[in-house]
Formats: sequence, structure tokens, C-alpha cells
Amino acid sequence: MATATIIDGKRYAARLRAAIAVQIAQLKADHSLTPGLAVVLVGDDPASQIYVRNKGLQAREAGMHSFEYRLPATATQAELLARIAELNQESAVNGILVQLPLPKQIDPEAVIAAIAVGKDVDGFHPLNAGLLAVGGTAMVPCTPLGCLMLLKDYAGPLAGQRAVVLGRSNIVGKPMAALLLREHCTVTLAHSRTRDLAEECRRADILVAAVGKAQMVKGDWIKPGATVIDVGINRIPTPDGKGRLAGDVDFASAVEVAGAITPVPGGVGPMTIACLLLNTLTATCRQQGIPAPDVRPAAE
Repeated sequence: MATATIIDGKRYAARLRAAIAVQIAQLKADHSLTPGLAVVLVGDDPASQIYVRNKGLQAREAGMHSFEYRLPATATQAELLARIAELNQESAVNGILVQLPLPKQIDPEAVIAAIAVGKDVDGFHPLNAGLLAVGGTAMVPCTPLGCLMLLKDYAGPLAGQRAVVLGRSNIVGKPMAALLLREHCTVTLAHSRTRDLAEECRRADILVAAVGKAQMVKGDWIKPGATVIDVGINRIPTPDGKGRLAGDVDFASAVEVAGAITPVPGGVGPMTIACLLLNTLTATCRQQGIPAPDVRPAAE
């Protein structure tokens, strides 16, 4: 039985970061500008610490300034908002990202709304979300943007394709649906209360799974030849007690049916940080009134 093409997000992300580095070098040469990304971490969540370290490392490798601010887990919402207010005014900072999740005493919606719209490189600010929904010029959330790039590379012309987005979060599901509509797909936004969810998924030429439930989507949920983008990152138990990462799609069965599929790990995950760097470059150009470059990886 034929198996699906594996969509190598790690390799694509490396090529994208290389292309971003070229554009940053050009920005420095032409305008004496160096994009600056500020990441704020509250608390000591181990996974968040890894994410923040990787973001800083890749930002510096691309030629950006990387600023990291750490607050204790006991920090108040007022303290975090004061830090954001300072970064909003700091000219060397072009992009601001507050690492989620936040401690329970802090309202993430209030924090996201406090970030200057033009520096919201996560694309979570309500104004950016609204602009994306109505087709305006918005900062696009990093994970959906990365998914779209992979789809354009592997799924052929997107116009007219039937797309199902499984999951309705503000971070992935809703912006992903908006992006696919922009590409003239016929889009269904499905979720846990969708009737006959498996049948909805079987109708999709493009299936984006972002529900946060390990291996929920089985191979018989997938239309033969469909392109499957698995956004999920779940840790499932193993006999040795260490656990392993798995997506929202049951890869072993799906790979026998799909035309192309992202693995977990190594699929969507690496694209998220690459698109964060892309958004920071875009934000820098917009803030200076410079046309943002159309950054695409060089052909292999």
C-alpha cells in the first residue's frame, strides 16, 4: 500500500529562517535597522523555558536582537502590564511576545490586549484577530501561518479545495479558517460538538487537526489522498515511563491513506518559531514605513 508524502516542517522551517536572515541583512545594509524581539516569561514552567530559549537562539541566529524578560510565578498582573507598557515604548523592540500559559492570577486576555497592535507578533490582539477575519492587513498568528506555508508547498493550488479545520481555538482554529478562506478554499470549522465529526473530516481535501487530543483522528477519518496538517502536540505514556510526543492524528493509520501528512514532532512545530521571526521582520518594516518583503524559502 502506498504511503503519504511526509511534510518535513523542520527542513522547510530551516530554509525559511535562512531566507529571513538574508532579508534582515538587507534591512541592516539599506536602512541600518535590526529587528528586535522581546519575549516575556512569567514563572518557571519547564516547557515554556525551552520554548523561550529556542526563540531567543533562533532570533539571534537570524541576525535579530533578542530580549528576554523573566518574572517570578508570583508576579502580579499589574507588574506584567507595567513591563509590557515599557516594551511598547522601547524603540529597539519591534515585536513583543508573552509566553503562555500564564499563572492563574493573571488574565491572559488583558495581557494580550495590552500589547501594542503593531508589536503583536503572536497575532493574538483582538484588533489583529478582527483584521484577519475581515480580510485586512493583520499580524497573523504564527502556527496557522506556518500551516498555510506548508499547505501551499505541498497541497498544490488551494483555491476550490474543501478544507476542514478541526478545533476552534483563537490561537489556531479560527485564524486557520480565516486564512484558508482567503485562499478561496471551501472551509468547515468543526469541533467537539460537530455531528458525525468523522464524516465531516472524510469530506476534506485539506484536514487541519488542532484539538489537543492525542491520536483522535484515525486513518478512516481521512479522505484518500487528502493533505493532513497535524497541529497537536501531546505526550502519551510509554512502557519505559518517559512518554513520547504524538499529534492529534493517529499517524500510523493516517499515513496509509493521506496524500501528504505532517509528522509529530518535526512537522508544524518548527514552523511556529520561524513564523514568529517572519512576523518580527514584518512588524519592523511596517513600523518604519518600509514595504515588508515577501519572504519565501529558496528552492531546493
